[in-house]
Amino acid sequence: LHEASRMLDAGEVSAVALTESVLARIDAVEPAVLAYLALDREGALRQAEQADIKRKNGQAGLLCGIPLAIKDVLCTTSMPTTCGSRMLEHFVAPYDATVVTKLDQAGSVLLGKLAMDEFAMGSTSENCAFQVPHNPWKTGYVAGGSSGGSAAAVAADECFASLGSDTGGSIRQPASLCGTVGMKPTYGRVSRYGLVAFASSLDQVGPLTKDVRDCGLMMNAICGHDPLDSTSINLAVPDFTAALQDGLRGITIGIPREYFGQGLDPEVDGTVREGISMLKEAGAEIVEVTLPHTEYCVAVYYLIAPAEASSNLARFDGVRYGYRDRSADSLIEMYNRSRSQGFGDEVKRRILIGTYALSSGYYDAFYKKASQVRTLIKEDFARAFATCDLMVSPVTPTPAWKIGDKADDPLALYLSDILTLSANLAGIPGMSVPCGFNNQGLPIGMQLQATHFNEEILLRAAYNLEQRAGVVGKKPVII
Repeated sequence: LHEASRMLDAGEVSAVALTESVLARIDAVEPAVLAYLALDREGALRQAEQADIKRKNGQAGLLCGIPLAIKDVLCTTSMPTTCGSRMLEHFVAPYDATVVTKLDQAGSVLLGKLAMDEFAMGSTSENCAFQVPHNPWKTGYVAGGSSGGSAAAVAADECFASLGSDTGGSIRQPASLCGTVGMKPTYGRVSRYGLVAFASSLDQVGPLTKDVRDCGLMMNAICGHDPLDSTSINLAVPDFTAALQDGLRGITIGIPREYFGQGLDPEVDGTVREGISMLKEAGAEIVEVTLPHTEYCVAVYYLIAPAEASSNLARFDGVRYGYRDRSADSLIEMYNRSRSQGFGDEVKRRILIGTYALSSGYYDAFYKKASQVRTLIKEDFARAFATCDLMVSPVTPTPAWKIGDKADDPLALYLSDILTLSANLAGIPGMSVPCGFNNQGLPIGMQLQATHFNEEILLRAAYNLEQRAGVVGKKPVII
């Protein structure tokens, strides 16, 4: 992204030519990658023409003329917002999400909407009702989820950067599996207005990019207070690219003992530990920390998130908007048929879990208890950050796996998020940065986590790892 911006500034290429080249790339690889649910060619070229005019008139914004794409969970007036679900297959929003407006104000070119797990519920994007995106590094393998299309499109050069959403790792996990950079900002740092809600206390919008500098540029564009979002924090937005300094002298990095335990793939373990050594070479001090309530984070998340989802998805009843079964003879029958036919299996599963957890007689035993343990998890992070500036760990226990291998085992998929869930429960920023490959050539990412609103230190550490790991610039060969 930053290199394309330099070329546009220097007049070496026009926004129209840049957009045409990306559209040609999409034509070439999209049949194998399947990242896009909607592609707006005419709209993208119109925006590119406008970007060239703005640049000529000295009105170029931060991302002027840069072709981007967004996860299909963000509302847009120019094309449908399906959330990867039959329930919203033909829904066109009456307004743009705030982050979409911010990208437009920055002058970017919106190519289209990217594939995802239905209503962001999943870890592989296999729950998408329309198509399953493939990992560009090895087609036939999962791209991760729920922002699988967002990660795959960036890795396959089908856009310069993308936006995803992260409820329990849904930016960081696919970024790790596809070898891109992915940032989950602090809860409240980026507006959620126009993001179709899954779990409102956990969801956060963030960028997926080719390198760390691009991540900083995207953060500059999308962060900021939004009066339309009651959870948006009124905090000044720093220049995140200013954090990209060489060297980590004076920085203490914590290694969570619980994140390097049983079930961690040996190649993931070894690659991440090599990355830690690189950070130490950059000047960081390495210490061990403990997060004792980590073992409970999966149980806590899969009570809180489904509970919030059961409430948020109650609006999809066939009455106001979305899919409606028109053969029903009564209101209750229409509710039943519309929701049964419009939602996929995983969405139904989570609605049922959440409704049960909130039901009379079980609320105290399940949802209330999970909320109490969530507080303990937050306190674990507070104690750990009293002794270190940031923490590093693997993002996922394993590299990408074959599409279909875990499709019939929801519990196995839930456990694949075990290392990312706690950042959402605590509301802290998290990031995935590529640090190597396994023996099959599949990417392995390192996770970085910091205190609230301290994304700069994540970017600084990620930048130093990136400079030493030599992963950026390597491209998948898409067959």
